[in-house]
Amino acid sequence: MGNPLSSGNDLNVGIIGCGKIVEQYLTNFRRLESINLVAVSDLDSSRAQAVADSYDGVRAVSVEELLAANDIDLVLNLTIPAAHAEIALKAIAAGKSVYGEKPLAATTSEARQVLEAARTAGVVVGCAPDTVLGTGIQTARKAIDDGLIGAPVSATATMATPGHERWHPNPDFYYQPGGGPLLDMGPYYVSALVTLLGPVVSVVGAASHTRNERTIGSGPREGQQVPVAIDSHVTGVLVHASGALSTLFMSFDAVKTKSPNIEIHGEKGSLVVPDPNHFDGEVQLFALGAEDWETLPVSAGYVDSGRGFGIADLATTPAGQEPRAGGELAFHALEVMESVLESATSGKAVSIGSTAHRPAVVPLTELATAVRA
Repeated sequence: MGNPLSSGNDLNVGIIGCGKIVEQYLTNFRRLESINLVAVSDLDSSRAQAVADSYDGVRAVSVEELLAANDIDLVLNLTIPAAHAEIALKAIAAGKSVYGEKPLAATTSEARQVLEAARTAGVVVGCAPDTVLGTGIQTARKAIDDGLIGAPVSATATMATPGHERWHPNPDFYYQPGGGPLLDMGPYYVSALVTLLGPVVSVVGAASHTRNERTIGSGPREGQQVPVAIDSHVTGVLVHASGALSTLFMSFDAVKTKSPNIEIHGEKGSLVVPDPNHFDGEVQLFALGAEDWETLPVSAGYVDSGRGFGIADLATTPAGQEPRAGGELAFHALEVMESVLESATSGKAVSIGSTAHRPAVVPLTELATAVRA
């Protein structure tokens, strides 16, 4: 399938969902000459109007009006995860391409419907996280491709926090089905591991939780108890098609980790990879026979990037190629995470039915040039 967005013209974007995350996209859209924000919508019309008032040339409209608009090429879906599939399917039915916040959908069943509908309609699907396109993950990826660690053998990916209720005023979602540390933060880590090491063919998982209630630590509900209905600590082993093994450690029960967020180990060296929830950061190499860690020069990725760069990258994807932050990778990451949780319940290894092309390296690129009001 060709890319209906790669015409060389500016990409006209409409946003559905104007919650807190929208500010990060707006900041970067002002810096990206190829992105033309046209309209915004939210169930709370005052939030949409506030965005429109802050951004020149943008109109606040209803969801129905935005989907029907002829001057919008792509819908940026920033609704809650439970609504991701519904909004994506409506946008696709209206003939528009879609880029969504993670996850692609609440379940792989819903996500499959989105991809099938887009394929039939001939439109493009992209999905966060686009952190994998920044200089941090991309410099590490180039180091692997350049053979600096030899054949990759294993990886570890670690996320430890005592729980979002300590800072989030309404943390209930994180402790209900569909929440938890893996589904919340796992997209960053799994997408990075697939970008670095390629697709996953099977997983084994285990999970636990330390307590049945959490205490809200801030905001108007401070001191209230939140019930815990999910496992708040998840560990998984991912078997990559390459033979490399990755170990996931995702926890709302641990206090802190001193270890790096991701380490990649190969026959000739080891890499420290920066936080996959960030776009930049130092990549360090310890080569076989070396005496100390070496910080590698930035060598790949979008310089000074942020949320929204995945949309600009998607618009330049050559016809017939899957976008780097595309629906295929997002679906594969979602299936991997669902399967880790399934394995934790069943006690058995789970095969992964989907696959994803290991996205091409992003050449070192300064993409952001404009600053708009």
